[in-house]
Amino acid sequence: MSLPAEPVLVNASRFRATHELNWKQLDGIVSRIERRGIGALTEDDLLMLPLLYRSALSALSVARETSLDRALATYLEALCTRAYFQIYGVPTSFWTQLRAFFARGWPLAVQALWRETLVSFLLTVIAALTGYLLVRHDPSFFYAIMPDGLAGGRDPSASAAALRETLYGGADKDGLAVFATALFTHNAQIAIFAFALGFAFAIPTAMLVLYNGLMLGAFLAVFAARGLGFEAGGWLFIHGTTEIFSIILSGAAGFRIGTAIAFPGRAARTDFAFSVGRQASVAMAGAVVMLILAGLLEGIGRQTVQSDGLRYLIGATMLVGWLAYFYLPRGKHALAIP
Repeated sequence: MSLPAEPVLVNASRFRATHELNWKQLDGIVSRIERRGIGALTEDDLLMLPLLYRSALSALSVARETSLDRALATYLEALCTRAYFQIYGVPTSFWTQLRAFFARGWPLAVQALWRETLVSFLLTVIAALTGYLLVRHDPSFFYAIMPDGLAGGRDPSASAAALRETLYGGADKDGLAVFATALFTHNAQIAIFAFALGFAFAIPTAMLVLYNGLMLGAFLAVFAARGLGFEAGGWLFIHGTTEIFSIILSGAAGFRIGTAIAFPGRAARTDFAFSVGRQASVAMAGAVVMLILAGLLEGIGRQTVQSDGLRYLIGATMLVGWLAYFYLPRGKHALAIP
């Protein structure tokens, strides 16, 4: 009967002295990559990196299978792990990831949501028409649709002169600024909640999209009743093509998550919702960028652009730009979210 082989004893001090110089060299190369990227290496470093990595792996194997101290094995494990990710991983800088997001990640995520975007758009249009017709038929509906404090005097009781003043600034610039800020904040909240509440089978998302459309229609109906429909449309159009588009996309992202939870197919509900949620989150992150740009456009429209035609032109240019950015073909590569 043979006895089990005993572990080979290796002198730890001698082993460390023999290989420590290589470990330090590997650590230095990996540290430079981590701090400054692969471009910080010389040609000699690039040639030595795989050799030093294999040498460290060999040393780690010896450390695990013999009686070397645990601290040395832990050090080699950490060193080999760092080197592995730098050699076989895809390390990218923040700016590289940001460029990838705007170049492909965001538009491809939006393209993948085209069905949900169409549904969100149609709900917005239907609700806006409903709100407009309701308020034109009975102005009292305006107070049931518009939140308290948001209208700020822009209601059916306001005169044509007062409403016109809100569109072009004039003496009440501070009041207009407060209204614009409140409106932007309200729309931003709708966009965020439309996405965040999508997990509830998209029912709250649909309600928020419809409500936002109702408010839009009710707002325009007040101005149209005073013969200012075209002017009010220009005031909204300059930033609304970006802001409302962002809300529509937020709703689409919420719908995507909600339908994934409601109809997961053969996949597990939580797993499918998680994979879909990553894609929808990319679209939502872009929607936040659109909201920020909409705020800047609203400021320009309120303070500097007083021409109705120019307001419509800026809004139309933004809309065409967004449509081209999102929906122009970008090859046949599948969307991959890191």
